[in-house]
Amino acid sequence: MSPKKIVFLIIIIISLLIINNLAHSIYSLWQKKHLVVDARSELEKQKKENDDLKKKLSVIEKPQFIEEEARNKLFLAKPGDNVIVVSQKDLEASVSSKLNLPDKRPNWEKWWDLFF
Repeated sequence: MSPKKIVFLIIIIISLLIINNLAHSIYSLWQKKHLVVDARSELEKQKKENDDLKKKLSVIEKPQFIEEEARNKLFLAKPGDNVIVVSQKDLEASVSSKLNLPDKRPNWEKWWDLFF
């Protein structure tokens, strides 16, 4: 073999190695592109959740919210407020009166009660 053919063969082998390495690099970058897209969508989701939590925090820090929670959950009252205590029996009676139970009497009795 002549020296020109040997140099040409070495250049071809080096070129094939470079092309192979570039192909692997391109493929790995293409796969990592999905990681970046997923990370961006997760970042947007976390930003939105952070904004929602900040809004909730601003509402919770207001004195009106604290007062309302104390009244509703702890059953506290302001000075001068009237407190009404309802017994369990009265509460059950009001619930049962709200239920519309079907009248199981015969129709003739209903008519009798209506007219007499």
